[in-house]
Amino acid sequence: MAVTAASYERVMGANERISLGVIGTGGRGIWVMGNFLNNPAIRVVSVCDVYGARIDEAREKAPEAKGFRDYRELLGAASLDAVFIAVPDHWHKTIAIDALKSGKDVYVEKPLTRLIEEGMPIVKAARENDRVCQAGMQQRSGTHYLQAKEKYFDSGKIGTVTLARTWWYGNSWHLRKAPEELRTKPKDLDWDRFLGPVAWRDYDAQQYYNWRAYLAYGGGQVTDLFTHWIDVVHMFTGKEIPCSATAMGGVYCYKDGRTAPDTINVELQYPGPREFTATFEATLVPSIRGAGIEICGTDGRLWIDRSRYEYYPVGATAPSEVVQAKQLPETRDSLTQEHVNNFVECVKTRRRPNGDVLIGHRSAQASHLGNIAYEQKRRIEFDVEREEILGA
Repeated sequence: MAVTAASYERVMGANERISLGVIGTGGRGIWVMGNFLNNPAIRVVSVCDVYGARIDEAREKAPEAKGFRDYRELLGAASLDAVFIAVPDHWHKTIAIDALKSGKDVYVEKPLTRLIEEGMPIVKAARENDRVCQAGMQQRSGTHYLQAKEKYFDSGKIGTVTLARTWWYGNSWHLRKAPEELRTKPKDLDWDRFLGPVAWRDYDAQQYYNWRAYLAYGGGQVTDLFTHWIDVVHMFTGKEIPCSATAMGGVYCYKDGRTAPDTINVELQYPGPREFTATFEATLVPSIRGAGIEICGTDGRLWIDRSRYEYYPVGATAPSEVVQAKQLPETRDSLTQEHVNNFVECVKTRRRPNGDVLIGHRSAQASHLGNIAYEQKRRIEFDVEREEILGA
């Protein structure tokens, strides 16, 4: 039986530390766990993974943490305030809802969902149980992103936006090869639990290690990368629900068994008033263009990535302003640190976080529409009014 929010709620003292459980201690999970450990308000008291070696690695960084193989046992442990979920996308919905219903606040890596229909049930669980739920879209807490929003969009200085271009080239993470020690399934790796809701298949080292390359577990580059960028577009423009999507792409180069395209173009249309088009272009082949966003308005254009932004008034060939991203001391990932700090503060104050669960749903939803258009090879029309009512 789920613990209700009312029965679980307790008043935290100003100096009381938050007990955190980490579910999913792979590369991203351990990295962000480090950001949590940088915050003096956090104690990591439990860690969970389907692979015992990952649990051991996490406990080296959080020695007081107890290890679990089943996330449900972690959620049932006493005096746990919040969880950080960094499992593959196909497990996000189930674990997030179970955690929210058990009275835990939740920070879940993006994308919030693997399937478009999974978003609103997670939103509902957060709202019904009065939980803080943050999606890991760290640009929402980034100082230079917030500054650009205020200067050029809230002020209206950029004018009427007609086009938002986003791109991400040469992301090598999607080309990772399983190391030799995983070629044969380790005895302490629970493959059945890793698959979870996915149809059974024999152990495959690549599918375990580089699961983002397979659409059974996630949405490839679109939900992994575009979700970040389209969320920035939503944040700046105030428009969150596209009315149509088209996409083209395929596995053109890396024919290694992957099912997610190695090259993809997505185009989303946002309805009036103030309609505009947003695009995403990505390929895994090496490129010097990197990743970024350019938003074009009638009075200027903004170029922004995780390191800085540049603003160009209409007619200018050089930027009128260049602002570097804020660098927090003693951290290699300032954006994520700021986002983690925002979550921790909201756990204490009970305010909605910068990357609230509904925001996370809307940005994942936009990416899912692109993938649906790609898989169905047709233009997708989306009911904006119905989505607005559901999210109200």
